[in-house]
Amino acid sequence: MLPERQMKAKTKKLKRLPPAIKSPRGLEAHLDALCAIAPEFKGIRVATGVFSLRWLQPGYAGLVWVVMGQQISVAAAKAIMARLEALLGTVTPQAVLKVSDEDLRAAGLSRQKIATLRESAMAVKKGLDLEALKGVEAEEAVATLCAVKGIGRWTAEVYLLFALGHPDIFPAGDLALQESARLAFDLDARPKEKELLSRAEAWRPHRAAAARLLWAYYRVARSGRDATPV
Repeated sequence: MLPERQMKAKTKKLKRLPPAIKSPRGLEAHLDALCAIAPEFKGIRVATGVFSLRWLQPGYAGLVWVVMGQQISVAAAKAIMARLEALLGTVTPQAVLKVSDEDLRAAGLSRQKIATLRESAMAVKKGLDLEALKGVEAEEAVATLCAVKGIGRWTAEVYLLFALGHPDIFPAGDLALQESARLAFDLDARPKEKELLSRAEAWRPHRAAAARLLWAYYRVARSGRDATPV
């Protein structure tokens, strides 16, 4: 239990977060706000045009989907997820903890991903509320997920952005975002994670809209090649 003073400070911090991105209209509102504080995005938005709001199921099933997508294509992740759903029926922590490693391996999961699924299932069983993180400041939300063994920063950020619609998440370590930033801002070289994260500070608290727009711009700049994680 946090001391009362810390609880008040935390509540005050949370009030500064804009609403979660849950609908196309909400995305447009966030893009409007982003372009107001970062005019360099106006031309990128025009070049990109309207793009769809991609979404993952919030909760454990959404986190599992992101884990499936680590270091493989979206198409491959969808295939493995389909086999997992066929095996489990509904993807829940209870179902994952009951099934054998052999069955999960047969569905296409690596040993490392099986371990991550089990660790995250245990964390949920012990009280981790995956959906409540949408109202938590970005770094705190990422740190909470990264405390689960096997979940790295990219996985945490992609879950928060696509499953919860967290408004201020920016996965600066994503290679497609780095390359899109190079193209969009006419940089001499692809920015490293630290450099891109520093640049993105000026886009708070609408960094998630910036990430979505840059992924969409990458698709346009690369003649339809899609690198969005979901």
